Amino acid sequence: MRLLLLGGTDFAGRALAETARDRGWDVTVFHRGEHPAPPGVRALHGDRTGPGGLAALATGTWDAAVDTWSGAPRAVRDAARLLADRVGRAVFVSSRSVYAWPAAPGLAEDGPLADGDPDAGATDFAADKRGGELAVLREYGEDRVLLARPGLILGPRENSGRLPWWLRRVARGGRVLAPGPYDTPLQYVDARDLADALTAGLHGAYNTAGPTGGTTMGELLDTCLRVTGSDAELRWTDPAVLDAAGVSGWTDLPLWAPPGSELHGAVHGGDVTKALATGLRPRPLLDTVADTWAHLRSLPPDAEPPVADGLAPDLEAKALALRDA
Repeated sequence: MRLLLLGGTDFAGRALAETARDRGWDVTVFHRGEHPAPPGVRALHGDRTGPGGLAALATGTWDAAVDTWSGAPRAVRDAARLLADRVGRAVFVSSRSVYAWPAAPGLAEDGPLADGDPDAGATDFAADKRGGELAVLREYGEDRVLLARPGLILGPRENSGRLPWWLRRVARGGRVLAPGPYDTPLQYVDARDLADALTAGLHGAYNTAGPTGGTTMGELLDTCLRVTGSDAELRWTDPAVLDAAGVSGWTDLPLWAPPGSELHGAVHGGDVTKALATGLRPRPLLDTVADTWAHLRSLPPDAEPPVADGLAPDLEAKALALRDA
């Protein structure tokens, strides 16, 4: 299997490159050179946003091409147009953000979609991803395209820094503000499981994530305690108290959104029946958390991995005081 990966050196793209390589596939990554390519793959360089940026892709044939682009849809369009006659099928790593906001809990792949333009420049994330979908569909044709729509992606090398923030906060110890209820359902996909789904030879649109409620906020933070060996004390706090303290879900408290809110339904409530039926098998939460922690600990002391801003210490202290009162 000859795979061309547009991107493939950072987080989800890298997981895909490594997964395909480990299966014995012939993997080529096309990237700007900001991160080193995984060992054992061929690297082509170019900046697709500049004149002549796709020159390195002028020749060559591949069985499949995967595009992870999140910017201007016309960059997806130009690459797809150049490659369509020399590639067997295409995968576009999109997002559940392409659904019209707010995405209702239980929304499947046939739900209403955001507006997008395959010929547009960069606008916002939802429109850009939908425009990228339309560009790939137009250039390759529907029967040759997989549209992967993950939501929250976790795992080693996570570049949004949400799980790393919780791991570092728990490892620091002390009284940790834990957003309740304990059984608040979460939905995510490990980047390595997403990579398995992308290499399965499917076509059409798929919400590529684990089941909603496959884990909970409580199970996640308990696992963070376990893998870090921390003596931190989790202080579970009612959402009403968090709101009164001015603590925001998702931004102040990464991964978490108030249960019953539009944000929680959109982020953690997708219908993934179709993906699970075709073989997506989420790995245990412990593997995802432990491997992410191991990666963080393996970094050089002067490295600064992406970590979400998260909850400021003074705001955490304020919320804990209000909780105690």
